[in-house]
Amino acid sequence: MHGTSASATPAADERSSILVSTPNPDNQSKTDVPGPAPLRPLVVVAGPTAAGKTDLGIALAKRFGGEVVNADSRYLYRGLDIGVSKPALAERSGIPHHLIDILDPDETMTLARYQDLALEAIAAVHARGSLPLLVGGTPLYVKALVEGWRIPRVPPDPAFRAEHEAAVSAGDLPRLVERLNLVDPVAAARSAQNPRRVIRALEIHHATGRPMSELEGKGPRPFRTLELGLTLPRERLHSAIDVRVADQIRRGLVDEVRGLLAAGVSPDSPAMSSLGYRQLFPFLRGDASLEQATYQIKVDTHRYVRHQETWLRKNPNLVAVDVTRAGWREEAVRMVEAFVSAGDSGRTH
Repeated sequence: MHGTSASATPAADERSSILVSTPNPDNQSKTDVPGPAPLRPLVVVAGPTAAGKTDLGIALAKRFGGEVVNADSRYLYRGLDIGVSKPALAERSGIPHHLIDILDPDETMTLARYQDLALEAIAAVHARGSLPLLVGGTPLYVKALVEGWRIPRVPPDPAFRAEHEAAVSAGDLPRLVERLNLVDPVAAARSAQNPRRVIRALEIHHATGRPMSELEGKGPRPFRTLELGLTLPRERLHSAIDVRVADQIRRGLVDEVRGLLAAGVSPDSPAMSSLGYRQLFPFLRGDASLEQATYQIKVDTHRYVRHQETWLRKNPNLVAVDVTRAGWREEAVRMVEAFVSAGDSGRTH
């Protein structure tokens, strides 16, 4: 079964307020007045590639009556299975998974759209009385969701982007930065002259007439969260990655990539930028050996997990779980159990 982007709205009890008693001005009787509604729970299982997020998410969902909401950008794509280590149906153990296999390889997922779909899926899980578990290693997805980011709902403008990307290629990036500085100096400073960021900020101003920096920001955190960050020493992580890549090749990753290309998927499609796919193109063209291509997958994945680890270290809400320590799974279960019990007792932190 394929997971879906459940679109149910929150149940009535999610929208209701808690009633608390306060004295009226005359101190003659008490009147119930609405107080803040308690935040609904969300368990996050994050961490670098090959740390064991998928297995732990499924185990916790089985233990606590939960459902998994995907936060891995590459699980979104149909046809990408072996190279992204997407859990097969049998591996999901009957646990509902959401936001898996919802895009064709040539489709693009914006951060705003992902946030909307994830919020819908989590609301539907809550409405069923289940515990949502946000599982994945795409840091931007996790941050945007749990921190309540305000994201401009401006869809990509292909013509606008093509025009400005051509300008960048022609060496006109300084001129674009100067233009951005006139309409949105905050975004210009934040962009650090990154062409993609500069063009996006100009695109948003072009579409709305307002600075991107005015439209962005962090809102209130929408959930009461327990954020587990799986960790292991760098050398152990690299070894686990290398074993995984070798196993992917053994299980037919080359044929998976070859099949996608034969089906008409462009090498330039968003899906094909994934680790494990683009590195095989030189081999399929006859420009590199399979050994060289496999080595490049490992090297590029090592580089990517350093980015993931940097985010883990900078996130003060993540509780580190060392997966090389004896009893780490039991420790994770105890933390989730305490988290769920805290919510049941009415605590709303």
